[in-house]
Amino acid sequence: QVQLVESGGGLVQPGGSLRLSCLASRFTLGLYSIGWYRQAPGKEREGVSCISKLNGGIYYVDSVKGRFTISRDNAKNTVYLQMNNLKPEDTAVYYCARRSGSCRGVGDPNDYDFWGQGTQVTVSS
Repeated sequence: QVQLVESGGGLVQPGGSLRLSCLASRFTLGLYSIGWYRQAPGKEREGVSCISKLNGGIYYVDSVKGRFTISRDNAKNTVYLQMNNLKPEDTAVYYCARRSGSCRGVGDPNDYDFWGQGTQVTVSS
């Protein structure tokens, strides 16, 4: 069964950093683009970043540009989201998801066919 497992979330103070990982199993990561989404309590799921399968094209939502960096290591079946200078408004459950096509911006959730279970990120002093 296809799996995407997120890890690396936690509690961090404003200005701190976290690195999220998305480990893929039972499918070939290199054949898929991967997106990161987040959902805060009472809010809709929001696209954060996407990294394409072929040319590695990368997209970010404006609110995280310059602070977050997405990368992938196909040999390790893992996609990362490095998050620096975290703010309280970054608090959310973060999900990774796969899509067969290339990224078109951060994408529409309906473009993704499989999602992980999420990891909680809390930014608070």
